[in-house]
Amino acid sequence: YKGNAYLGIDAGSTTTKLILITEDCRILYQHYSSNKGQPLDRVADKLKKIYSEMNPEIKIAGSAVTGYGEDLIKAGLSIDFGIVETVAHFKAASYFCPEVDFIIDIGGQDIKCFKIKNHSIDSIMLNEACSSGCGSFIQTFALALGYDIADFASLGLFAENPVDLGSRCTVFMNSSVKQAQKDGATVEDISAGLSSSIIKNAVYKVIRAKSPEELGKNIVVQGGTFLNDAVLRAFEMEMGRNVIRPAISGLMGALGAALYAKEKIKGNSSIISKEILDNFSYTSKSAQCGGCTAKCGLNIITFADGRKFISGNRCERGAGKAVNSENESLYDFKYKLLLSMFEQHVENPKAKVGLPLALNFYELIPFWKTLFNELGFETVISDESSRDIYYLGQHTIPSDTVCYPAKLTHGHIESLLNKNVDFIFYPCIPYERNETPDANNHYNCPIVTSYAENIKNNVEELNDNSIKFMNPFMALTNEGTITSRLVEEFSKEFDIPKAEITQA
Repeated sequence: YKGNAYLGIDAGSTTTKLILITEDCRILYQHYSSNKGQPLDRVADKLKKIYSEMNPEIKIAGSAVTGYGEDLIKAGLSIDFGIVETVAHFKAASYFCPEVDFIIDIGGQDIKCFKIKNHSIDSIMLNEACSSGCGSFIQTFALALGYDIADFASLGLFAENPVDLGSRCTVFMNSSVKQAQKDGATVEDISAGLSSSIIKNAVYKVIRAKSPEELGKNIVVQGGTFLNDAVLRAFEMEMGRNVIRPAISGLMGALGAALYAKEKIKGNSSIISKEILDNFSYTSKSAQCGGCTAKCGLNIITFADGRKFISGNRCERGAGKAVNSENESLYDFKYKLLLSMFEQHVENPKAKVGLPLALNFYELIPFWKTLFNELGFETVISDESSRDIYYLGQHTIPSDTVCYPAKLTHGHIESLLNKNVDFIFYPCIPYERNETPDANNHYNCPIVTSYAENIKNNVEELNDNSIKFMNPFMALTNEGTITSRLVEEFSKEFDIPKAEITQA
């Protein structure tokens, strides 16, 4: 072949896949193997092999990488693009079956399922924690029984009496396999049973399918696990229909990346050259970021040309990037905006009301501030949330299991008590205003709804009536609802006319 070629890399959790395709998507080179915990080394070695065997008149015009090792590979080998795994797999599946309805990909450590609607990804389902339905699961049992994974898989395809092992986690499955052996089950039957178990886990624990119709008519299966014919057959039998398994099902992520590179590349590729790759090396060390109190654990990889790749950081500082102070922080903007409201004061106020700047009050402060000012009250807010605020109210926290924002509320109440306010207003609000007609959930969480009751019962100054604490239950359904409730509270408590409250 002569001309442009496009490289796709899938740096998975346990395996590395590479594919090199032509302009018309024919495969020039493919590779699939375990990465043995060194994905960068494995990809670099295979790229050297491609360069050494490649016709000099072939040019790698574009490259892309996906998978767990995406950022590392992209940085180390100057790959042109990084692509999200789901998009890569969808691109590859669409290439083989343009009308695909459903894609299921079973890899070494995870199961990814995509529902496709109108030629785009509609929803994604992943296994949440356990890897019992993945490729490493069946590989573990193959090695334990003394078989190569390929041989073990082929044995299961012709089993006459597959063992029903269910779809439980690895710990329980191990016991089930041992019991099956005691009962005289053959290796063939165990292999077939494990293949069936993987499928049951995917269908009933991840997809949660009630019927094959839920998955659609055109199903594409992919991932290294589906290279196992027994797993493929188990899926077809469980779903009661034939499915599409591309011959390169284990390379679909890499193919999707290559197709993406072919679509997106506009200029010359930035991929590492053969000359630089021949001298490619790197060192790795662990460090702790001192940029803030989080003290992120960093892994710093330094390449031979001085470039660095840093992982483990949770902000720009950890990555060694300068923080651009010109960028506006929306949180700072919002907090400053709230504070600016309290620069306006009421002349000859009736009383001084304290509002805790905690929980849902961040959203409601503009309303309450305006309301109380209109009624002739001076409004005071508590100090900004901090560790000191937490310690200030720590002695009144009854339960250590409540969320941290709720714990902070105790400190905000103490802050208001220290500011000598005449009364504290902290209503219990089950739900907020319904902001859009089609919103189906505007309820507050139980903590936000009634935490004022907890405060009232645990802060001594509020119990001995040394300061008034108003915590009425009210709903912000609409103007009429809240008006009637406020009239009920304030006309009685402060002898304010109904018309004045309604106007406010």
